Amino acid sequence: MRYIIRGIDKNITFRFFAVDTKEVVEQARIYHNTTPVASAALGRVLTASLMMGYTLKNKEDMLSVKINGGGPLGTILATADSMGHVKGYVDNPQVDLDATGSDKLDVSGAVGKTGYIQVTKDMGLKEPYSGSAMLVSGEIGEDVAAYYYNSEQQPTVVGLGVLVDTDHTIKSAGGFMLQLMPGLNDEEITAIEASIAKIKNVSSFFEKEQDLEQIMGALLPDFELIITEKTSVSFRCGCSLERMREVLVSLGEKEIEDIINEDKKAEIHCHFCNKRYQFDENDLKSILETITYSDYLNDNQDML
Repeated sequence: MRYIIRGIDKNITFRFFAVDTKEVVEQARIYHNTTPVASAALGRVLTASLMMGYTLKNKEDMLSVKINGGGPLGTILATADSMGHVKGYVDNPQVDLDATGSDKLDVSGAVGKTGYIQVTKDMGLKEPYSGSAMLVSGEIGEDVAAYYYNSEQQPTVVGLGVLVDTDHTIKSAGGFMLQLMPGLNDEEITAIEASIAKIKNVSSFFEKEQDLEQIMGALLPDFELIITEKTSVSFRCGCSLERMREVLVSLGEKEIEDIINEDKKAEIHCHFCNKRYQFDENDLKSILETITYSDYLNDNQDML
């Protein structure tokens, strides 16, 4: 089981999150048939989104992360909840770039650096909260940290890693996020910074297939960590035939009539899981009847 944890250090100087997303990123790769560099970029966004979503308080709360750096991948979008579920896609999953000199996938080159990260939180309020920040590197982890610092005034460290195997499957994927608590003194901040500075290659920790508790202990050996919660994670789209039917209903009577007269069929494509839903002429006529009957009930409500 792949999972996510949250916790604090014993002295309550920071809270942390860590997640193993190997299966999540592999499912995304299968859905979107991504190239290695697209897998790495999308995988990092999915990983970050899971941890960011896990900061939400209520089961119904949702968070979306949208990144566009002007690179060939286009927009990367991920949506997560507080329960360990995430979904996402990239505009151009077939983008392929040469590795950098260190044989690392050129995620920054694929994402681009001249754009933004936008985070939207739907927490059941009248209007969703939305914040954004300019990208600083296109490497995703640094960009998420910059968002927290610039948009939410929350000092944050984010480490993300996705390793793609020679057959393009996902060898390992995961990440951690550390957020400083308010009111720390200089000595406490220095100790945290010194420990973080020792962290070099996040991917290498997840490649060993260790438990997250072991990984966080290895990443932050100078602190006594307390795990406060643990939840399984999965790529969950949530689309269905009924939901897509509701999309068509929302188009209205005239639009459905035009589709029947001109095309006699309709197809709706889910961007998150790449599933395609087909509606033939009889399906469309049934939807039209639903709209007509609903309009009739609304118009004659006082008489019923």
